Amino acid sequence: MKTNKSYTKRLRVTKRGKIVSRSPGQNHFNAKDSGSSHMSRKRPSSMEMTGKNRSRFLPSTN
Repeated sequence: MKTNKSYTKRLRVTKRGKIVSRSPGQNHFNAKDSGSSHMSRKRPSSMEMTGKNRSRFLPSTN
């Protein structure tokens, strides 16, 4: 099965195997946002994936 390349560009696997993603909606039109909402989007968020989805979307993981 081929890897979903658009999905792998949004995710990063840490050394211990956690999956870290970037928060969506921070590319443009951020001038009207409050400072706290803008900064909260800069923090990466972690997510849980099943082993089946992990092998499908991220081929380099176990």
